[in-house]
Amino acid sequence: MRGASARLLLGGMLVAAAAGCSRVGFDGGPEAPSPDAGTETVVRTPSAADRIERTVAPTRVLDETPLEVEGADPLLYSIVRDDTRLTERVDYWIDFWTSRGSGHFGRYLERMARYHPIVDQELKERGLPLSLRYLPVVESGYHLGAVSRVGATGLWQIMTPTARDLGLSVSTLVDDRRDPVASTRAALDYLEQLHRTFDSWFLALAAYNAGPGRVAGVIQRHAPADTELAGDALYLYLRPHLPAETREFVPRFFAAAAIAGDPERYGFQVPADIPHLAFEEVEVPDATSFDVLAEAAGVDEDAIRELNPHFLSTFTPVGEARVVRLPPGTGETFETNFAMIPPDERIRLLEHPVGQGETLTHIARRYSVSVADLQSANGSLDPRRLQVGQRLIVPVAGVQATASSGTTLAGADDTSGPADAQNGGAEIQPHRVRSGESLWTIARAYGVTVADLRRWNNLSENAVLQPGAELIVGSGTASQGARAYTVRAGDTWGGIAQRFGVRSADLARANGRTTGEVIRVGEELRIP
Repeated sequence: MRGASARLLLGGMLVAAAAGCSRVGFDGGPEAPSPDAGTETVVRTPSAADRIERTVAPTRVLDETPLEVEGADPLLYSIVRDDTRLTERVDYWIDFWTSRGSGHFGRYLERMARYHPIVDQELKERGLPLSLRYLPVVESGYHLGAVSRVGATGLWQIMTPTARDLGLSVSTLVDDRRDPVASTRAALDYLEQLHRTFDSWFLALAAYNAGPGRVAGVIQRHAPADTELAGDALYLYLRPHLPAETREFVPRFFAAAAIAGDPERYGFQVPADIPHLAFEEVEVPDATSFDVLAEAAGVDEDAIRELNPHFLSTFTPVGEARVVRLPPGTGETFETNFAMIPPDERIRLLEHPVGQGETLTHIARRYSVSVADLQSANGSLDPRRLQVGQRLIVPVAGVQATASSGTTLAGADDTSGPADAQNGGAEIQPHRVRSGESLWTIARAYGVTVADLRRWNNLSENAVLQPGAELIVGSGTASQGARAYTVRAGDTWGGIAQRFGVRSADLARANGRTTGEVIRVGEELRIP
């Protein structure tokens, strides 16, 4: 398009459109120094040339394929790659990431090995350039929890307003920008939208970094009116007028593509045994604690946390049906077990981050608890001193609060069953069903499985327990041979569990706790 046409086409865009992302260093170390806005000087690290085979022009780094080859990646085989000034900056970033920044880039590659198959699949299904798989390397180093200095978050470093416009949830309880699947889909939706607007992948990348409003403003002010510059040629013409960080964005992308596309050539060895992200998805209808999810799936709670980093607390949101990811092969077990858990037992410990303008009364009403119970659960909290972001313990659904310690014991198992079951006595013993009990709660109390209870008592899948009925329970599993352990300085749930060869979630549950609660020196724990 002509420059004048470009200005007319983009003139209606709001300069205040949602901004893109900003970059910061990752893994606790510094990134490369920001380049001087007024110079294209190449900074070289002498040792880099001795350690690796280096090239200067991206035409050699990326390939010798002619630009006109049909089907060639429109990003890697664009006229942009032959621009001399841009080429020098590509060389700078290759130098940096293979010398001073090699430790960072090695970690980027390891994380990329885990998550890039998800990105690749989305790109192929949409028919988008596969080289976009390298964009999260530049954005976040493929770090799900990366947060920039201006609040851009996640794999694709999406700002909050942009995320919400793209349909992602961003709240004190859920941040879908940390979800590798949801954020990838949203980011690619955004990139497709930017590409349609600017008719150039490089202008789209500039808009992704600086914001579409800013790039539209640059086009309006600087696109020549008397030429037919369009697409990538227009990007090259406008590049000197873009913000310094945005000018560096494409050279960083080319350098990341070169190194990540052939790590061994640049001295990196990516472990071959890094597992790709794999999971099954299930839907939970309402708030459910992670420990309950883990028990129903038969896995450790840490596995639930790892697969669901977008949940910012230890439970799914109240009043919402949400998809939860589980380790492969556990979905069917989960569906069976979860259906047997009474709804009022699906959440045992609930933390609520105080939002802007919230009061104890608002919070108490939301969770249907009394203000007095809310205060006692948090050490007689002064309602006049609530702070935004402060986390409150909410005593809901069987959670017992202790006013003196300001903590909650979540979903403590009923330990008032037969004495010999609790102390590892007889192998087989009777249990009389009490009102409100289910196979799930009885199995938890004795440290056995629901399947065991069904087998021992010849119960069908649809059997209904009647209060007063007598069940046969075997006690020769988790509850037998219970030991006591006194917590020492430096102990953690995981460390104690590993010492005794049990799961941390089972250890916490045997003590009426969750792994999210603090254990204190001198406290006595029961080892299942």
